[in-house]
Amino acid sequence: MGVTIKDIARIANVSHTTVSRALNNSPFINEETKAKIMTIAKELNYVPNFSAKSLVLHRSYNIGLFFTTISKVTSPSFFYETISGVNSIVKENFNLVVRGIDDYKDFTFVNNKRFDGIILMSQSNSDNSFIYYLMEKKIPLVVLNRDIFESSITNILSADKKGSYKAVNYLIDNGHEHIAIIEGKKGFNASIERKDGFINALIENKISINSEYMVEGNYTIESGYAAMKKLLQLKKIPTAVFCSNDEMAVGAMKAVFKAGLSVPKDISIIGFDDNQFGGFIEPALTTVRRPIKEISKKGAEKLLNIIENSGSKGEKIYVNTELIQRESVAKLE
Repeated sequence: MGVTIKDIARIANVSHTTVSRALNNSPFINEETKAKIMTIAKELNYVPNFSAKSLVLHRSYNIGLFFTTISKVTSPSFFYETISGVNSIVKENFNLVVRGIDDYKDFTFVNNKRFDGIILMSQSNSDNSFIYYLMEKKIPLVVLNRDIFESSITNILSADKKGSYKAVNYLIDNGHEHIAIIEGKKGFNASIERKDGFINALIENKISINSEYMVEGNYTIESGYAAMKKLLQLKKIPTAVFCSNDEMAVGAMKAVFKAGLSVPKDISIIGFDDNQFGGFIEPALTTVRRPIKEISKKGAEKLLNIIENSGSKGEKIYVNTELIQRESVAKLE
């Protein structure tokens, strides 16, 4: 049989209520007593009984991390960065349950008994019905990645439009005027934001918008490859291509190489996200760093605060993107 709170209380010569409060980091226990109890618990290898704890405190000790979808259109690196960021905050205090909204025919099983709170990595407006369901059920919620027009919700997102605007301006500063875009999956908020930044940069620099230079992708390497092949079949091939994520940029680079051309000598390519592989491919990929891990960590911190302080107000937090200059963009003479 494992060590219990009563065992720790007997050794520390305090009540089991005091031990419980100390282990839950209650502000009503003085630091000296708290430190003493924590030391004893560590020495005895005390493991919390979450089943008993959840019954007493009416908690499940489950945090839900929901994506719009966890199918192949959610890139592996995006998926990993999000989970890694959230998990680094919830750690051993909660169980992390990862699901896709599209896994559910209805949301009946998403309730207060199963989840103490939910972090939604929102990728599409189709998530709105899930958001309003959680609001109706009064389940603590933080929404990441997509701008939500509900002042009661804590909303954390990156400045994608500014990031793509910055990237396209960088191409223009390097002498490029014939610039194409490989768009992200249709209907995803990030796809819209990044396309808007692309168009704004062209308009402000008085560069004509060529509809042939706007090709749809879906965030996969394969779609980047297919989109680049379409661009290479045009009479006037673009000198630079802005790809709405790094996976598509890699696919685009392969299509360029397959055509017997060179990056960046013949075509410059710029990505978005700054995935781990970007600095290791040849040539190293110039991209926009979107701090998904930081966004996810902030989201987890905010959710835990909402759970502990049920009166917390909603807020909107933007995390800046950063242009990472590497080797895949050439300066035109």
